[in-house]
Amino acid sequence: MARAYLDHASTSPLRPEARAAMEAFAGLGVTADPGRVHTEGRLVRDSLEEARAQVAALLGARPRQVVLTSGGTEAVNAAVFGVLTSDPGPVLCAGVEHSAVRDASGRQAAVVPVAVDGVGRIEPAALAEAETRCRHLYGRAPALVHCQWANHEVGTVQPVAEAVAWCRERALPVHVDAVAAAGHLPVDVEALGADLVSVSAHKLGGPPGAGALVLRRGLRLPPLLVGGEQERARRAGMENVPAAVGFGAAAGALAGGRRLETESARDRARTERLLADLRATPGVVPYGDTVDRLPHIVCVGVEGVEAEPVLLGLDQAGVAVHSGSSCSSESLEPSPVLAAMGVDAERSLRISVGWSTTDDDVEACAAAFGPVVAGLRALRS
Repeated sequence: MARAYLDHASTSPLRPEARAAMEAFAGLGVTADPGRVHTEGRLVRDSLEEARAQVAALLGARPRQVVLTSGGTEAVNAAVFGVLTSDPGPVLCAGVEHSAVRDASGRQAAVVPVAVDGVGRIEPAALAEAETRCRHLYGRAPALVHCQWANHEVGTVQPVAEAVAWCRERALPVHVDAVAAAGHLPVDVEALGADLVSVSAHKLGGPPGAGALVLRRGLRLPPLLVGGEQERARRAGMENVPAAVGFGAAAGALAGGRRLETESARDRARTERLLADLRATPGVVPYGDTVDRLPHIVCVGVEGVEAEPVLLGLDQAGVAVHSGSSCSSESLEPSPVLAAMGVDAERSLRISVGWSTTDDDVEACAAAFGPVVAGLRALRS
């Protein structure tokens, strides 16, 4: 039975361009440290810098701004560590931010929560209220403000440009988690003006184990990883060149022409169809903004049954999706994102499409969903 993989927001399959680039790099038969000046080292360095330039082009940045990391999680941790080591102080962070953002901040600083609305949106007015509370509680301005580009669970796109502008007006350092957005929405770091932006390769069809932290021009921060001068002394340790090459190729596939626009439009059409099909089942409600959202993600609540049995039923029908339920992840707690929104995390399903999704995948999910939910409700009654 052919399976329908609809969990691209967790990780997307490796794009053919990325696979071909990694295979071509391996085919060079060159093993060397890109920091060495011999011929082999220079060959590897050329591949690494080409990948960096491709990533920078996708993100609207200059190559020198891009610090290659082992993924989005490291990029987030490096951003938080660098800012808070330079200026220890409280952090403004909404509950809808990714756990990497929340946990990295909470480990080093007091976190002042930023309220969100019912679709998980961070409004500049909520940032202002949190800043006032921060000054009242700690007698100072926040050392760092977080505002994700778009939410990784419900897909809501944040007013990130307004949030960054608000921070810049007050000279508050701001980090933007663009892991969920990069490769699915246009991302222009230079135009945005954020101090720090984190991204990950495997969310857009690159390999796992690669990501980047993009720094505002002129910004220098203490590195999270020390013990070497790699990445212009911003991240110690020999770079994972094969993964970087794959990351660069995936970014390059999206950076030129209308590929990103075409894929995003196709993804939105498929998720709109999915959302309509799922809502045909009684008791299904959408979570997050159904209009101003990431094109490849839909999240719904299913009344009357917990999400895990629905997920397992779909899996038995050959459809892979994700749930916000604590039972379907490594966490023992319900989704903090959905809790911050005030919705029931135990009854949420996230379905996400991507570059390799077919119409047959969407049809398989739509066909299986109603019978699975109906069967589970019949068992309960």
